[in-house]
Amino acid sequence: MGDLLLGKRILVTGVITDSSIAFDVARLAQEQGAEVVLTGFGRLSLVNRVAARLPKPAPVIELDVTDQAQLDGLAEQVREHVDGLDGVVHSVAFAPKDALGGNFLNAQWTDVATAVQVSAYSLKSLAMAALPLLAPGSSIVGLTFDARFSWPSYDWMGVAKAALESTSRYLARDLGGHGVRCNLVAAGPIKTKAATSIPGYGGFEEVWAERASIGWDPTDPEPAARGVVGLLSDWFPRTTGEVLHVDGGVHATGC
Repeated sequence: MGDLLLGKRILVTGVITDSSIAFDVARLAQEQGAEVVLTGFGRLSLVNRVAARLPKPAPVIELDVTDQAQLDGLAEQVREHVDGLDGVVHSVAFAPKDALGGNFLNAQWTDVATAVQVSAYSLKSLAMAALPLLAPGSSIVGLTFDARFSWPSYDWMGVAKAALESTSRYLARDLGGHGVRCNLVAAGPIKTKAATSIPGYGGFEEVWAERASIGWDPTDPEPAARGVVGLLSDWFPRTTGEVLHVDGGVHATGC
C-alpha cells in the first residue's frame, strides 16, 4: 500500500474488463490510498463483477455520457458514496464500425457524430457534470491514442481522438480558474476487448514491436495506468493541458 493518492476520492469511468487501463487505474488508485467510485454503462452487472476483483469493494453507478439527464444526476449519485471528488478518469470511447476499418471516405455523418460525441465531447460533458464535486487542486485525466498521425484502419476514431486532445487543452484553460487540471495519457496499444474489435488492430502491435525503443507489452496496461495515477496525484500541481506519452517511446521515433 502506498500513499500517492492517500485520502483522495477518484471517479473512474470505462471499467469493462480487468484487462483495461481503467481497471488498472482503479486498482492502483486503491493501492495508493484512494477511495474509488466506478461508472458503468449498460451491463452494470458485468461492471460489478469486474469491480469485485479490485483490492477493495468499489461502488458502481450508471452513467451514459451521451444522456444529459444522467450527467445532470451524476453529482447526486456520487455523493451517495463520497462527499466530493479529487480526481476524474475519462476512459470512454466508441465509434460505429462504419467509421473504422478503411471506410474513412465513405463514413456517414451520423456515425462520425457518434464517434466524436462519445469519444471527445464526453470529456467536456463529464468534466462539467463532476465540477460541483471537484475540490481545488483536483485532476481530470483522460486516455488517448496519439492523434498526431493517421493510423491504418483507425479512421474517424483518430479524428475523434484529435478532438479529445483539443478538448482537453480548452478544458485546461477554462477549468484552471477552478483549480482543476486536465491532462491526457497517450498509451500504446493494449489488447482489450474494445481495441481488438478495431479492424487491423494487429498492425498496431507490429508497429510497436518494431519501434518501441524501450519495449512495449500490449498485454500489460499497468504502465499507462501508472501515468494516469501520477497525473491524478499532487506531484504535478502545475501541469495541465498536457498529453503524457506512455508508449515505449514510439511517439519519439521516426519511421
